[in-house]
Amino acid sequence: MIKQILNKLPRKPSSKSSQSDGGKNESAFPSMNSSVSGANSNPKSNSSSGKGSNSSSSRSMNGIHTPNMKSNQVKKPNQAAYESLPSFRDVPTSEKHNLFIKKLNMCCVVFDFTDPSKNLKEKDIKRQTLLELVDYVSSVPSKFNEPTMQEITKMISTNLFRSLPTNHDSKLPDIYDPEDDEPNMEPSWPHLQIVYEFLLRFIASTETDAKIAKRYIDHSFVLKLLDLFDSEDQREREYLKTILHRIYGKFMVHRPFIRKAINNIFFQFIFETEKHNGIAEMLEILGSIINGFALPLKEEHKLFLMRALIPLHKPKCLSMYHQQLSYCVTQFVEKDFKLADIVIRGLVKYWPVTNSSKEVMFLSELEEVLESTQAAEFQKCMVPLFRQIGRCLNSSHFQVAERALFLWNNDHIRNLITQNRKVILPIIFPALEKNTRPRGHWNQAVQSLTLNVRKIFSDIDQTLFDECLNRYQEDEVKQKENNQKRESTWMRMETVAASNGNESRFASSVGVSS
Repeated sequence: MIKQILNKLPRKPSSKSSQSDGGKNESAFPSMNSSVSGANSNPKSNSSSGKGSNSSSSRSMNGIHTPNMKSNQVKKPNQAAYESLPSFRDVPTSEKHNLFIKKLNMCCVVFDFTDPSKNLKEKDIKRQTLLELVDYVSSVPSKFNEPTMQEITKMISTNLFRSLPTNHDSKLPDIYDPEDDEPNMEPSWPHLQIVYEFLLRFIASTETDAKIAKRYIDHSFVLKLLDLFDSEDQREREYLKTILHRIYGKFMVHRPFIRKAINNIFFQFIFETEKHNGIAEMLEILGSIINGFALPLKEEHKLFLMRALIPLHKPKCLSMYHQQLSYCVTQFVEKDFKLADIVIRGLVKYWPVTNSSKEVMFLSELEEVLESTQAAEFQKCMVPLFRQIGRCLNSSHFQVAERALFLWNNDHIRNLITQNRKVILPIIFPALEKNTRPRGHWNQAVQSLTLNVRKIFSDIDQTLFDECLNRYQEDEVKQKENNQKRESTWMRMETVAASNGNESRFASSVGVSS
C-alpha cells in the first residue's frame, strides 16, 4: 500500500536528464530569437525566403508586422485603395510630398462602373482622393521632380488609357450616321473627369518643367491621348481638346509629331473608315495652330492643306465637323492668298452630286474663301467654279439655288464677278434664263433672286447682256432643230424596222405554204 502511494509521487529528476532537458530548451530559444532578430535586422533575406519560413515567422510574431507584409501588398494592390488616407491639411509640410505619392498610388486602382451598386464606398474614397490631388497639384510649393512625374503619369495612364466601347465598328460607312446613333456615355466619368482635370492642371502648372516632363509625356503618351478622341462621350473629347492644345503649346519638341499624328488619323478617316468621333475637336485644335503659323508658310503646311484638309470634304458625315474644317481652310487662304486657287479647285473636285445639304455647306464655305480671294487668283479658277455655280442655280432643291444666288449679295464677290463678267456671264446666262422662263424654277423666291441677278448684269453691261441673250436664243433654235432632226431620224428608223418586220413575216409565210 505504501509502495503504491510512493510510486504515485513525482520523482526528482536526475542530473543527466536535467542537463539534457536544459540543453534542449536552450537550443530551442536561441533559434526563435535568431529568427526574430533576423527579421528585424535583415528583412530582405527573409522576404526572399520560402513560404514555410515566412508563414512560420508570421505565426511566431503573432500580430507584429513581419517582412512578408511587402509581398502581401504586391499581391493585393487594392487594399490601399479601400482605406482613405489623411488629408493634406492634417499632416506637416515635410510629409505632404510622401502623402501625395501615396495618394497617387492609391488612385491607380481602377473600379468597375458597369455595376453601379458595386464598391460604392471605395469609389467615393477614390473620388475624394482625386479631388485632393487636384487641389494639391494646383498649389504645390515647389517644382515636380522626376520620380514624382513618373508617379503622376503612371496614375494618369492607368485611369485614362483604355479600350473604348464603340457602337459603329460593325456598321458599314453607308449605314453609320453619328447624328442619328445614340452616343455611349462613359460610365466611369465621375472619376475620369477629375483625372482629366488633374492632368490639365499638371500640364498648365508653372511648377511642371517641360524639359523633364517630356520624358514621360512622350510620343507614346500623345498617341494614346489621340486614340481617346474617338470616344463617343463629348465631355471627354472636350477635355482632350483642351489638354492636347496645352501640350502642343508647352512641349515645343512634340509639335511636329502631334501634327503628323493628327494627319495620319485624318488619312485613315478619309480613305479607310469614314468613322471617327473626334474629327471636329482635332480640327478645332488645328484652327488655333494654323492661326499661329509664321509667314511665309512652310511647304509642309501647304501639303497638309492639299492632302488632308481639302479631302476631308469627301466623307458623308461632313456636317459633323464642317464648321471647324471651313475655319481651318479659310485661315490658310487668309495667311497666303495664293492658296485660294488650290482651295477652290479642291472644292469643285469634291463637290457633292446628290447630297443637297452638303452642297449648301460647300456654297457657304466658298463664300468665305472668295472673300479672301484676290483678282489674280480668282481668274485662275473662275471658269470651272462658275460652271459648277451654274449647275447649282438650276438645282431642283431650292436651298441650293437660293444659296448660290446669295453670292451676289456679297460686295467683294460681286466686284470680282463684275470685273470678269465677259467670261462669267456667258457661262451662267443659260442657267439664269432657265430659271426665269414660264416653266422655269418651281420656287418663287429663286425666280425673284434670279431676276435680280439678271438685272445686275444688264445694268452693268447691256451690250454684253444682249449678246448673251442673242446667243442663247440662237442656241435654243439650234437645239430645237437638232431635236426635230433626231425625232425624224427615229421615225425613219421605226418605219424601216416596221417594213423589215412585215417583209420577214411575208417571207416566212411563203416558205410555210410552199
